[in-house]
Amino acid sequence: MAHRKRGRDVSGVVVLDKPRGMSSNDAVQRVKRRFDARKVGHTGSLDPLATGVLPLCLGDATKFSQYLLTSDKRYVAGLRLGVATDSGDADGKVLEERDPGDITRADVEAALDDFRGDIEQIPSMFSAVKHQGQPLYKLARQGIEVERQARPVTVYSNEIVDFADDALTIDVHCSKGTYVRTIAHDLGEALGCGAHVYELRRTVAGPYGEDDLVTFEEMDAAADGGCLDDLLRPIATAVGQWPTVELTGAPAFYLKQGQPVLVPHAPTEGWVRLYEQEETRGRFIGVGEILDDGRVAPRRLIART
Repeated sequence: MAHRKRGRDVSGVVVLDKPRGMSSNDAVQRVKRRFDARKVGHTGSLDPLATGVLPLCLGDATKFSQYLLTSDKRYVAGLRLGVATDSGDADGKVLEERDPGDITRADVEAALDDFRGDIEQIPSMFSAVKHQGQPLYKLARQGIEVERQARPVTVYSNEIVDFADDALTIDVHCSKGTYVRTIAHDLGEALGCGAHVYELRRTVAGPYGEDDLVTFEEMDAAADGGCLDDLLRPIATAVGQWPTVELTGAPAFYLKQGQPVLVPHAPTEGWVRLYEQEETRGRFIGVGEILDDGRVAPRRLIART
């Protein structure tokens, strides 16, 4: 007996303003129900404590979620000095309290210099990094701690936004895999007083920023008005920062068969967005990479329906 497929074949990216207290998986399920979508996936989780930019890929857009997962991010984080927790954030158990009263803005600025550029971080036991196939946070909840290897990350900028008493706000622009809670913990240790993140907002994820955000309330209003799908960003925006290569005729045909092709005036290196010219407009067909010999090789294509 044949089973009816569940959900709609709807594709695009919704840039959710994730509320505090909600896991990324819960956000995925809620968006999936609202859009009645067959397939939805997130592009790198946000802790329940965190709010802000969480791009969710629907349908064919899930084929390109990996490129958002590896993109740079930006956060505004509130740090509490004087209190260290086991998780590095306000959801964790308090381990130690120390008086940060003598610490000045100049002290913090000097310490922050060690948390800029190419650095190494030891992931928190409460992170989603996996150990033998198991997320560390699941082990931590069982009271299990394992040895973790330091991982290289890049912090492009890490600036003080505000500093008063025991509260510090920083703006962090960083590479994938950077844990702000680890920066908070390590900074607290460097200052000799301990610290943790008490609030965190992601303001940028790859090509998306706060101007792109959609709330659940806006989704509900759009659904009531019959225009829910208008909130979806085109799939191509997931790689919107990449240069474009337009193809016509034979090159388009052979590339869609999986073959690298030569395209006049294409970039000389890196990853590109691929468009097939159709009448008066181009249609996004996927992404490619420039080979050493200058040909454009398809890497991920959208099947035409």
